[in-house]
Amino acid sequence: MKPAVKFSRPDAEGFFRTMMNRVNDYFRESGVKKTGNWKMYLKTAVMVLTYVTPFILVLLQVFPDWVAIILYALMAFGKTGIGLAVMHDANHGSYSTNKTVNKIMARSMEIIGGSSFTWNIQHNIMHHSYTNIYGLDEDIDDKPFLRLSPHGKYKAYHRFQHIYAMVLYSMATLSWLLFKDFKQLVHYNRTGLTEKSGSKPTKETLRMLGSKALYVLCLVVLPLAMGVAWWAVLLGFLLMHLITGFIITIIFQLAHVVEGPSHHTPEKTGTMENTWAIHQLITTANFACQNRFVTWFTGGLNHQIEHHLFPSICHIHYRKISRIVRQTAKEFGLPYHEFPKFRLALMSHLGVLREFGQPA
Repeated sequence: MKPAVKFSRPDAEGFFRTMMNRVNDYFRESGVKKTGNWKMYLKTAVMVLTYVTPFILVLLQVFPDWVAIILYALMAFGKTGIGLAVMHDANHGSYSTNKTVNKIMARSMEIIGGSSFTWNIQHNIMHHSYTNIYGLDEDIDDKPFLRLSPHGKYKAYHRFQHIYAMVLYSMATLSWLLFKDFKQLVHYNRTGLTEKSGSKPTKETLRMLGSKALYVLCLVVLPLAMGVAWWAVLLGFLLMHLITGFIITIIFQLAHVVEGPSHHTPEKTGTMENTWAIHQLITTANFACQNRFVTWFTGGLNHQIEHHLFPSICHIHYRKISRIVRQTAKEFGLPYHEFPKFRLALMSHLGVLREFGQPA
């Protein structure tokens, strides 16, 4: 696809080349592959079981109907883990050295109600290419009731967005299921992005309709047909999505919409000031990198700097290579935005939302 903007090509001081060489040396000397290993496969099993096991218990009706709501809530954590720690790596081709395995695991997005196709275009192509560039990075586009860029269109109600944003975040996966994916696919079909991505509009439309219908049939219609109380199914399904939507959205927001990372618009010349690697560094932040559970559960997305610089490397390696990236950035006098605690990153995000909620 022809890029809307270009990044400065000369890496005069050799930042990315130096960092790349050091990272490659690490993998060569340690004798490990850049893709996933048994740790990744074990995590996949844990996340899938966390998603599937509570649902089987719902269908078996071994507990009172009200317990089904709790079981759906437990499913949310498996659902979140599949999205963050399985689908995400697979869509980047870093889950396995086998392309077929990556393609299959990328489709796990469909079993949690999303679309791996629209995700690939929005996230892999647009977000990773044009991070925090307003008008190109769809992650910071103007959202209903949210202004996520200082360059976005201002509305009077944005002054309260730091108060109500969390409620909207919780609705994210419901939006994917019912609205956003369809809207994006229509847009990609009309603009030719679907065909440029190597697929056909009709094929992707039918696949999306089929996968989402199957998802609803399995998680809603099937339990109802087996006699689970309708209120337990609907409340449980809703709670599952609210939990998943909140966690997934907040993880991605803490990477770019916090204090430190810069926001941009396309340069009039068509060429951005910095090289692609430096642009990724100045527009991205890490958080809670010393918390191993956060790193494990979020699929390493708290190491967002490493992910943006090396998206083809599996997240299980981010903790190790982050030392290399941090040291290299320091040597070249470049920023390395990092919040030591999740709490501090969340407070920073709310502060930025409040700032963006003010008139320009």
